[in-house]
Amino acid sequence: MSRNFATEIKSPKFKDPSLFCKSAFINNEWVNAKSGETYSVIDPATENEIGKVPEMNVEDIREAIKAAKSAFKEWANLTAKNRHDFLLALHSQILENQNDLATILTLENGKSYNESLGEIRYGATFVEWFAQESRRVYGDVIPSPFKNHKIIVEKQPIGVVGLITPWNFPSAMITRKVSAALAAGCTVVIKPAPETPYSALALAELAVRSGFPKGVINVVTTDKHIKEVGLELCTNLDVKKISFTGSSAVGKLLMEQSSSTLKNISLELGGNAPFIIFDDADIDSAVEGAIACKFRAMGQACIAANRIYVQSSIYAEFASRLADKVSGFQVGNGFDPKTTHGPLINQRAVNKVTRHVEDAVAKGAEILIGGTKHTGNFFYPTVLTNMTKEMVITSEETFGPIAALYKFETEDEVMKLANDSPYGLAGYFYSRDIGRCWRVANALEVGMVGVNTGIIHNCEAPFGGIKESGLGREGSKYGIDDFIDLKYVSMGGL
Repeated sequence: MSRNFATEIKSPKFKDPSLFCKSAFINNEWVNAKSGETYSVIDPATENEIGKVPEMNVEDIREAIKAAKSAFKEWANLTAKNRHDFLLALHSQILENQNDLATILTLENGKSYNESLGEIRYGATFVEWFAQESRRVYGDVIPSPFKNHKIIVEKQPIGVVGLITPWNFPSAMITRKVSAALAAGCTVVIKPAPETPYSALALAELAVRSGFPKGVINVVTTDKHIKEVGLELCTNLDVKKISFTGSSAVGKLLMEQSSSTLKNISLELGGNAPFIIFDDADIDSAVEGAIACKFRAMGQACIAANRIYVQSSIYAEFASRLADKVSGFQVGNGFDPKTTHGPLINQRAVNKVTRHVEDAVAKGAEILIGGTKHTGNFFYPTVLTNMTKEMVITSEETFGPIAALYKFETEDEVMKLANDSPYGLAGYFYSRDIGRCWRVANALEVGMVGVNTGIIHNCEAPFGGIKESGLGREGSKYGIDDFIDLKYVSMGGL
């Protein structure tokens, strides 16, 4: 597969270089760390330094929290129409600058430019959606059991929100959280992943251009002080909510830390998604769905298929067709126009994927295609067959480009296998039997189900999981509720 490595690399160019911001953002000011320290951000494709950003610590995060707290009352007291207008202005700014934003994303994350552009557009939909939802935060009037009395339920913003976001979707994960929080009337402190701070900082610059008041949006960058900064967000009394996307292990730690202040918390955590192909499925459609679900972002997605179960009578045919499609991938630098799939984020990711392949092969799996790294952080997309439950991929999220194919015989058997996981984020299956579609969708122990589709994400739908895959929902009409407190008003003497 080495011939499928794209090599035509064009130097990235910005239409507006000022979007490539290298300082943190607190109270509408571009600031450095109080210590003066910085850290390097690395391009995963070239392993060269992109630039440096402030290495902020607890003292800096407290300044950001203070700014957000000072701005909260004024922002919360704006009309819903006012907040709607600010968000729509930001939405316009994102779309006007989408090419530069995609360039920044590819530089720091590595995904192909086209995929980065898709993420920017996807992320913008949340800004537009929650701009509209801000005007639909309705309260309630409940019939009272008493005369001359009314029961009123009001919805109010929860307060300052700490947002901790991941590197795999460094723009969309911010817009999905920030837009809901701002629409509800909250102010935010964003702590982006250390690998991908520039997407967050570019969005902050666009917020300035959109006229957002000072202190409403703050961005703090850090690498070596992540633990201390995270602890401060979770324990600071002025922060009323934490919203985190990342691993289940870190999510549990943040939840434990937030318990000291009984802080409201939303968690979108890891998955181990089953992807089931029954023998009555449209195989071509199932192959396309598996490609979209497994290899998007080089498999570095929490909702990516991790265990692909194929009914025995179509197992060989499906495996062959899938491997044939994967053979056409072009791995390379995201700025090469021929590239379909970029690098993994770093060597830790490469080492994990390598370990998963080696473990599977040692226990009897067969490599149909891929299975090796190229150079640096590049790993060839892989299809493995003869998978068994004893292999580590079965229980551990790979977060990489490995399509692991398991064989099954009956519906009852595969449902037990699919649900045999402490995680419950997403699940997928292909079948043309309408009865089976309802049965399996109901039986899968996950928060989101894709039936005859490998793509389940959009701003209109509630994104989130059950079991150890998290708490709360993002996007949809439900997403704003995570940033709202209910207040009951008992009004007598009427």
